[in-house]
Amino acid sequence: MTTPSPRWITDTEPGHSQWYIERFRTMAAEGADLGGEARLVDAMVARGSRILDAGCGPGRIGAHLHDAGHTVVGVDVDPTLIAAAEADHPGPAWLAGDLSELDLPARGIGEPFDAIVCAGNVMVFLAPGTEAQVLRRLAAHLTPDGVIVVGFHTNRHLALTDFDDAVAQAGLRVDLRLATWDVRPWHDGADFAVSILRKTG
Repeated sequence: MTTPSPRWITDTEPGHSQWYIERFRTMAAEGADLGGEARLVDAMVARGSRILDAGCGPGRIGAHLHDAGHTVVGVDVDPTLIAAAEADHPGPAWLAGDLSELDLPARGIGEPFDAIVCAGNVMVFLAPGTEAQVLRRLAAHLTPDGVIVVGFHTNRHLALTDFDDAVAQAGLRVDLRLATWDVRPWHDGADFAVSILRKTG
């Protein structure tokens, strides 16, 4: 029997998760602006919306959205990051889980989401070939008119053309593409893409 391919690239050094946690704790303590992605998502939805933070890490985006009055669920494959989110940002529901197998109704969260945010280069760190499956699972948790907002660097492991192919395979379409989270227009030379996705049906 063959071993399934890992769904996440796992080339980080031991201790990387804790380094990542402490990096953002330090930035927060120094007053850095850590809510840019969340502000864009917040502007797109009604007050009190349901938002899924997919690949939430230690919770900075989901925490900002929770503080803005939304109901937030965060999911990340790394239990160390989830533990940090629980410790630093009480309020949202933080869950450890693989996005390619996401099934929140099976975990007692049955209501769909008005928006899903997938920031922090999550798509770049998926195992190659699993992008469409992850997007498919995210779409399954979305309201009919909901949005998925995905941001990642286009000069790393995932080409934008491959991402767009995965979007189509998942039954989604690109509604709008930006070059930054602060709403600068997309251009072909951009090394970062923020894609706003909706269901095709």
